Amino acid sequence: MLSFRKAPLFLTALLVTALCASASLAHTGEIYGGGFVNGFTHPILGWDHVAAMVAVGLWGAFLGAPAIWLLPVVFPLVMAFGAVMGILGIPVPAVETGIALSAVVLGLMIVFAAKPSVWVSAVLVGLFAIFHGYAHGTELPASANAFAFAAGFVIATGLLHLTGIAIGLLVKWPAGRLVVRGAGGVISLAGMAFLTGMA
Repeated sequence: MLSFRKAPLFLTALLVTALCASASLAHTGEIYGGGFVNGFTHPILGWDHVAAMVAVGLWGAFLGAPAIWLLPVVFPLVMAFGAVMGILGIPVPAVETGIALSAVVLGLMIVFAAKPSVWVSAVLVGLFAIFHGYAHGTELPASANAFAFAAGFVIATGLLHLTGIAIGLLVKWPAGRLVVRGAGGVISLAGMAFLTGMA
């Protein structure tokens, strides 16, 4: 059984393995390479996405049960809905601003140890997920399989959430709480850099 102590190492190894997998391992190169790989790498290669998705896991761990599992489930589900909106061309205003603000706001929630009700937390996370999903949907390559692309970015998002949760479990110790809140500060500053165009 995987211990909490070994979870970050396991997640890192899993992420590296997935990134190094070649398209030749797929059933069909076009569907996998043009859809799944692009979908999987899209959130990981965008630091604004990484910051927000890790923040969801961090905040969930900070809030404890049931938020520790509810927030990382709400985000990809609503994100998939946002992706459909993007694929269909339904207009959503200020997408890049919404993505940057997600890192700022979620980071500040962690910094200030904000503990709203689980439903308020889920609605806030879901709101930001729409912007992230919409960005994924509008950037779907024309030749890509939409289902494979969606599966890729949902799996990558889940791994980023798990990374945040693994780090967030440090809140069990007083020094760990400082580390987690400090990580929230870094995420919030990164969001400000995205928001102001400095990154």
